[in-house]
Amino acid sequence: MSLQSIKPITLMGANASGKTEVALALAASVNGEIISADSKQVYKHLSAGTAKPHGVWKELRGQSVYLVNGIPYHLVDIIDPRSCFDAAAFTNQARQKIEEIKARGKTPVIAGGTGMYIQALWNGLDPMPASNPALRAELTREAGEKGKEALHARLQELDPKAAGVIPAGNIQRVMRAIEITKLSGRPVSELWSGRFFNALPVHLGTFIFFHWKKELLNERIKQRTITRFDEWLRETGDLLERGYPEDSPGLKSLGYPQVLDFRAGRITRAEAIHSITTLSMSYAKRQNTWFSRYKNARRIDLESFADYEPEKIAAIILEGLGGNGIEA
Repeated sequence: MSLQSIKPITLMGANASGKTEVALALAASVNGEIISADSKQVYKHLSAGTAKPHGVWKELRGQSVYLVNGIPYHLVDIIDPRSCFDAAAFTNQARQKIEEIKARGKTPVIAGGTGMYIQALWNGLDPMPASNPALRAELTREAGEKGKEALHARLQELDPKAAGVIPAGNIQRVMRAIEITKLSGRPVSELWSGRFFNALPVHLGTFIFFHWKKELLNERIKQRTITRFDEWLRETGDLLERGYPEDSPGLKSLGYPQVLDFRAGRITRAEAIHSITTLSMSYAKRQNTWFSRYKNARRIDLESFADYEPEKIAAIILEGLGGNGIEA
């Protein structure tokens, strides 16, 4: 098997499912470079709460590249926490990176848990109006003042169909749906063509879904939250000292609002950890629901902690490629 002939490999799964470690092991085996498909790891200065892999920026091929264990890891640590980043921006940049990686004779390895990003990358997005900074700022203020449920209720009034698909907890999608409806003058659901929900194009790449037994994944989430909480606290404090406002898009990432509440004395440490853990488990459940609909993705079931050995899983993935993983 020629390494240059391997199609892009996409690793999908819930948070704390171990995608990063397997991606690194896989990239090392296939002379690959990794592209993160995570909506929060794109932010600079946010690591503890986003599980961003520890790396260093170095000059490589005349440009600055984020290296993790010596492996280029793209689309992490690139966006200011005060800025917004969406599926369209991800798709454009990820597709460019895929072509650059292939041009270097390497294998693109996409790893992440943001289902919308993966779906947009491989099936495209419906044409939508560009984001309006003033309107987005207004919606962000409204979410901060009235809460996510109130903003979701506003979407329910504007577009019940979209509100039925987009959960209140996904505040960024709720705001974007309201924004599109306001800018286009039409309910966002009327602009959906349906192609966004097509099956994954397995003729273009290999798709792997990591599925943990529920109680095991929940335990991993719980332990990760406890282990990283102090780092999370320091990181959030550093951002505030640098002048970042609490309503920065990056600081609305899962867990950061609870850390901010703890810092302000609004909740206890135990309450913050419990809230973050509960929210993370709920998010993982939604992620698993999203990825489970891809019946043409290869599913790797992890039924015990002993099953998770990144190097062995990477080897299993490579063994299973066969003709399906080779470029035509």
